[in-house]
Amino acid sequence: MSVVARESGALPAVSQRQVMGAVAASCFGWSLDLYDLFVLLYVAPVLGRLFFPTEHAMLSLAAVYASFAVTLLMRPLGSAIFGSYSDRHGRKGAMIIAVVGVGFSTAAFGLLPTVAQAGFVAPVLFLVLRLVQGVFVGGVVASTHTIGTESVAPKYRGAASGLIGGGGAGIGALLASLAYIAISAIFPGHQFDVWGWRCFFFTGIVSSILGLFVFNSLEESPLWKKLAEARAAKARSVRTPVRSPIRTLFSREYRGVLFVNLLLTIGGGSGYYLTSGYLPTFLKVVSHAPNGATGVILTLSSVAVVIVSVAAGHLSTLIGRKATFVLVGFIRLFALPGLFLLLPSAQSITMIGVYAVALSMLGAAGYAPILIFLNERFPTEIRATGTGLSWNIGFAIGGMMPTFVSLVAGNASQLPSTLAIFLGVISVLFLAGALLVPETRGNPGMSAPTET
Repeated sequence: MSVVARESGALPAVSQRQVMGAVAASCFGWSLDLYDLFVLLYVAPVLGRLFFPTEHAMLSLAAVYASFAVTLLMRPLGSAIFGSYSDRHGRKGAMIIAVVGVGFSTAAFGLLPTVAQAGFVAPVLFLVLRLVQGVFVGGVVASTHTIGTESVAPKYRGAASGLIGGGGAGIGALLASLAYIAISAIFPGHQFDVWGWRCFFFTGIVSSILGLFVFNSLEESPLWKKLAEARAAKARSVRTPVRSPIRTLFSREYRGVLFVNLLLTIGGGSGYYLTSGYLPTFLKVVSHAPNGATGVILTLSSVAVVIVSVAAGHLSTLIGRKATFVLVGFIRLFALPGLFLLLPSAQSITMIGVYAVALSMLGAAGYAPILIFLNERFPTEIRATGTGLSWNIGFAIGGMMPTFVSLVAGNASQLPSTLAIFLGVISVLFLAGALLVPETRGNPGMSAPTET
């Protein structure tokens, strides 16, 4: 189902500086958000021992990933709250509150007592803080995933989608990798288990300060400005109540749109969390790569993710969103399981790095164009809510996959085959969604802003 154009009239003029600022802010905001999430993934084995100790290492690891999934499950709530606010009052305010909230909640993890210090209270506090963080993470998606793409011309929206959605994730992972390398050098060996992981979380406060500084000068989306002007004019002439964006999204008109969107976002989110998200753990418990080598491999993977995300996003402008999803879906169906089966047999750090980079690139290519596709599925008055919920529900379900993988795998040696099976199944789901969704490129509901 395509969105019928509901918006007419000239858009407010925007300068090239405003366009670049909006895209940069969206990418930066999402990268800070993913940085805060990758902090947890990079220290998952350590957190498993400190907060969820068991005699079975895989159960401890599964518990950490379950706490990660808890955050993802709260993201739809955050999207509903911040998305509705963003659609009613503007993208900028929602972005500032959400990004600052994620940074402060991340830093708070560094203050938590461990099981050895506080007993069962420690994992309870850990999970509660994850719930709080999840609400803010959902809010970041609702704002960053609309203001950037709404500000650029149609010919750049695919590339902007890849830069914000996939590139932002890659930049976030890159920053986390560099921080991990630095903190591992400052707190080597056992010291990392004592103080290193805490300092790693404390870096989240930096993202809050940077986010507040960058977004405070950001201008509002031109498409939302146009909507606000239309609402004001209508309010002056006729007193009619404004319908809730959430009620509109779950109306008969858009329920089917939301459901079909989820096939892509679940497939794309699962692919991301089982590649870039699971690689830090895989490299440690299966490949037994040293911390320094792991940091370098993850850094290279992050750079590759940025490049391939922009390329895949722009490809969707050249050949269409649907065609890009189908093409990438077929490649992922065979390549993702195959690479995880080959990775344990790698005989050198170089080959481990090659396989890891390839996995990260394929994981990112699947979801890079999803952001602009979702934007084009909804009109401006519900775009932040519709995009945020479609993205966050799908990625919340996808984020549970590492937990299931850790539970299904009896030990570390079974992880490669378990990951291969899971990735094969979710690749089929992604491909089914790609074949079912309509083409949205050129949708008149996202008319071009006028540049000055």
